[in-house]
Amino acid sequence: MAMAWIWTAMITFSVIFGLLSGNIDAVGAAALDGAAAAVALCIAICGATMLWSGIMEIMRQAGLAQKLSRLFRPVLNRLFPQTRENEDAMEALSANVSANLLGLGNAATPLGIRAASEIVKMTKSGTASDDHKTASDDLCMLVVLNSASIQLIPATVAAVRASAGARAPFDILPAVWITSAASLIAGIAVSKILRRFSKRGDGD
Repeated sequence: MAMAWIWTAMITFSVIFGLLSGNIDAVGAAALDGAAAAVALCIAICGATMLWSGIMEIMRQAGLAQKLSRLFRPVLNRLFPQTRENEDAMEALSANVSANLLGLGNAATPLGIRAASEIVKMTKSGTASDDHKTASDDLCMLVVLNSASIQLIPATVAAVRASAGARAPFDILPAVWITSAASLIAGIAVSKILRRFSKRGDGD
């Protein structure tokens, strides 16, 4: 909703400025050129996106995603102490993290929704929290993990760079790994710190 207002304001401002400056024809031409460029960009990255989606699906079918899920389980048990007894939620969490790691965004989204639904059910039943209107600590952690997830192969960004003429679209990999890992660590640390402050406030 907010983005709709922002785009509407930008378009309105552009039209008004074009009328006042006498350049409304240029504004209209730029709008048409931008629309054509957007369609061309979508078509250009379609092939690369399909290629990497296919590779990721092969990796999933080969069982790599399941193996990663089992590998992450001990770590997730520590990050989600309130949810670790819920087998369905932890299974969805493990699969969500592994899918994000492999760049399987289409698979990660429903898994994240499933995990969030399980956590909310626990909250409503009083297992995780007595306040139904406040997100539980584990639900906040899930948002952090999905907002700052690490991707081994950022296929979409690489496809956009390739369509823009980059000679080596995957040369961003080291930077992506470092920055995403740093953001994830920072997000988890802040979440843990705020969780402790919240518990102290509840105790007071």
